Amino acid sequence: MKTQLNLQDADGFYEQLLDAHQGLSEQQSALLNARLILLLANQVGDARVLKECVEAARAIPE
Repeated sequence: MKTQLNLQDADGFYEQLLDAHQGLSEQQSALLNARLILLLANQVGDARVLKECVEAARAIPE
């Protein structure tokens, strides 16, 4: 699992993500997030890495 910043344009991606949520209801936004997670998980494809990512995300305090 990569823990160092690995995005070519992190700010650009963040802006794109915010734009994608514009005008959506809370439910639509949650569905967009779920679809995006599944698409990105498919790109990763490695079950071990995905498990590590889920565990790491869950361990991050709010």
